Amino acid sequence: MKATRTPKSNRAARQLAASSLTPALSRWERENGSQRVRQSSASDFSPLRTALPPLPAGEGRGEGEQLEVRQTFPTAEGAGSSTRRQFVRATATATAFASLASPVLAQPAGKLSGTKTLKTDVLVCGGGCAGIAAALAAARRGAKVLLVEKAPFAGGIITCVGLPYFDGIANIKDNRIVVRGIALELLSKSGVCKPDATHTQKHNPTIGNSFEFKLLLDRLIREQRDRLTVLFNSMVCAVSTAGGRIRSVQIANKDGLVSVEANTVIDCTGDADVAAWAGAPFEQNAEVQPLTLHFRIGNVKRVGNLSLNCRAALAKAQAAGELPFYYGPGVMFLFHESEVYIHGIRVPANPTDAADLSRAEMQGRADAWAMFQAWRREVPGFEQSYFIEAYPWIGVRESRRLIGQYVLNEDDLMKARRFDDAIATGCWYLDLHPNKTVIGSANDFDPKKVQPEPYDIPYRSLLPQKVENLLVAGRCHSATRGAHASTRVTVTAMATGEAAGTAAAMAAAAKKSPQEIGGVKVREALKTTGAGPFTDA
Repeated sequence: MKATRTPKSNRAARQLAASSLTPALSRWERENGSQRVRQSSASDFSPLRTALPPLPAGEGRGEGEQLEVRQTFPTAEGAGSSTRRQFVRATATATAFASLASPVLAQPAGKLSGTKTLKTDVLVCGGGCAGIAAALAAARRGAKVLLVEKAPFAGGIITCVGLPYFDGIANIKDNRIVVRGIALELLSKSGVCKPDATHTQKHNPTIGNSFEFKLLLDRLIREQRDRLTVLFNSMVCAVSTAGGRIRSVQIANKDGLVSVEANTVIDCTGDADVAAWAGAPFEQNAEVQPLTLHFRIGNVKRVGNLSLNCRAALAKAQAAGELPFYYGPGVMFLFHESEVYIHGIRVPANPTDAADLSRAEMQGRADAWAMFQAWRREVPGFEQSYFIEAYPWIGVRESRRLIGQYVLNEDDLMKARRFDDAIATGCWYLDLHPNKTVIGSANDFDPKKVQPEPYDIPYRSLLPQKVENLLVAGRCHSATRGAHASTRVTVTAMATGEAAGTAAAMAAAAKKSPQEIGGVKVREALKTTGAGPFTDA
């Protein structure tokens, strides 16, 4: 039988795989006790509390530099069966890997590549409800937009926190729609209402399937692919400023550290991270509203007064030391006739403190399980129930609030004050949740006391002091604590996000700052797309 010759390339690959060299990964780990990251001076990056050691000058992988990955195998010494078996196994393994051998890009030992730099017209930090509206609005006006989101999908409070309500789209008193634009587009494309609807069936309509909402947002992002780039799994980690402007924003993701330079930055982080790190004035109460984790339980039967019985079971669990705090609870059959969606967890915490936020996430999960166990044990209808899921993120109501060029206040809301530079409408009641109590809002709902008529939100409440090329939208815009209790909700955040995105695109086109554009021009631009304050409808 004629022997088949092994191609030289395969023989070379086999020899490489069988060579007695230390694996690249092991060498990296042995020679590098800790990784080092290139960064600018610590003073430029205020959130970095401890400066990391800089890379030595000149280090870093050059363009196209490659490092081969090699593997060590035992040699066959002597005729012992054990050694021979090792050699045979090693040769077989080397042969198997030979067909896969190819040049592999790797980092030389002790070296990390420098920071990658991206340039864009508009950088939107945060892809929640405010951020997605900002990014879409800016891209649709022709700006080059980069959207950065720490989750693997957009949608924030709806998709990550699992709060399915479009709070703030309609006046509580008569269900009249007061926010249009992108918010109404999302609601109609979710099948809840018609695109030209003037009223909703209830004041806070519900998104029935958060996964379908993720798909909708994905589709809208892809429709703007020529102008809008999204980076999921990416975390804003530092800000560099110079001369009262943001010079760059650093993000961390699988590419490493990425420096983004933008004409305008929009902070939609919810916590005003970018604004705070850039040096813009802000405030945060020592005690903020509690955090809430939402969860779902399946196979629940409607027996008796379910809410009352659930509340009694939680009181008993708390007395027994099984549950620290709770409120309500809201036990709602929202998605399926035998499935309940729960509002009820209350975790006091500081959401801008990493350790405390981590503790709150764990406490929320523990509380959700304790509630489920108490109900399964005590409440008729829960006997055969099962825990479906707790949503990925605990919900944050309040953290930092910008002190902007105008601070919206309770008097503005309750008197429905009008502003020439109004760019959005709010209508939610002053919903301030207390810590460590079993009641819901601190303001027991009384329309005469805490329910304003639809009110204006001025453009100046999106503009920080001291930082020229920054806009702040969503629940961290400039408002007093009482006013923020109304403006923080989902659709109001979308409205301010859409206004910020519109302003940023206008600033990029005119090569000006958002301050130079002015709120009156932004309001006029929003009106052309059916957005802006409801008084312009």
